Amino acid sequence: MRPTVKDVATRAGVSPKTVSNVIHGRVYVRPETRERVERALSDLDYVPNLVARGLRSGRYGLIALALPDLSTAYSAELAHHFVEEGHARGWGVQVEETAAEPHREVELLSRARSQLVDGLVLNPVSLEDSVVADHVGVGRAPLPPTVLIGEVVQDRTDQVGVDSVAAARDMTAHLLATGRRRVAVVGAPGLMETAAARQRTEGYRRALVDAGVPHDPRLEIPAAAWTTQDAVAAVTAFLDREALPDAFFCFTDSMALGVLGLLWQRGVRVPQDVAVAGFDDVGPARYAVPPLTTVAFDLRRFVATTLDLLADRIEDRARAPRHVLVPHRVVVRESTGGAAAGSVGAAGAAAALAEG
Repeated sequence: MRPTVKDVATRAGVSPKTVSNVIHGRVYVRPETRERVERALSDLDYVPNLVARGLRSGRYGLIALALPDLSTAYSAELAHHFVEEGHARGWGVQVEETAAEPHREVELLSRARSQLVDGLVLNPVSLEDSVVADHVGVGRAPLPPTVLIGEVVQDRTDQVGVDSVAAARDMTAHLLATGRRRVAVVGAPGLMETAAARQRTEGYRRALVDAGVPHDPRLEIPAAAWTTQDAVAAVTAFLDREALPDAFFCFTDSMALGVLGLLWQRGVRVPQDVAVAGFDDVGPARYAVPPLTTVAFDLRRFVATTLDLLADRIEDRARAPRHVLVPHRVVVRESTGGAAAGSVGAAGAAAALAEG
């Protein structure tokens, strides 16, 4: 028979309650006591009985995180922070890839309703293609404890995101302030119609209007998907038919890194011949050649805010939904010429920073 909490308590010379406090990390336990309990847990090879715990408390200490594409650098960093922040709260995190397929979200919702997970964090690319749409409106089935991340517009449940319209406007304004006028965007709406693509394109267009720069639809480059490979394919086709623009503003860093590689292959100098900028400030962006100018936000804060909202939602499913925007900033690096004129981000919280 596998060891129980009582077995661990007997071995450590403490009460079962103390063992529970050490396991869950919700109550302070003196370091020397914690060490004895952890040693007993290890010696006995104790494994929590999640089924029994769930039957007693209605909680399993497990949440599910669903991201559209786990292959991107942004998703990898995001998932890392969710796992770390989740564990700090005593939650295990089950990570899933939805590939923007609603039936995968349906499976996760089913697990949540069956109480196999305590709550969900979903990142739908559009409300129309998400199972969440089936739960929006009067008379629709209630959602299990759920927090959305990303740009979809809804008022059904809690949500954490970045103001993509303002962020794209700020980045475009930065590029225009450096004297560039023909600014192309990579990842515009096309075959892939997403909320993020629509909002970032809107911000780009607003910046053009602000600067009195005519809008040229040919400079809005759609991609089959927001991946490095698809961005390279889209920009390759663009360069084969159009003149080199003054700048490429890519809607993710992964796409921007691919564009940097393509330009290098073609002998195009960055930033002398063309500037390149991205969005997300993933780790590889800082070590690109040249280092990538990008839109940045505090990813750890983004995740912590999401899990705070999820914890509150699990405790009180009836409370009013809350929407939180995490501040962004434009980080200026050598791919757009280094320390150039900056911009102001959402609600005055974003500033252009020079890193060299």
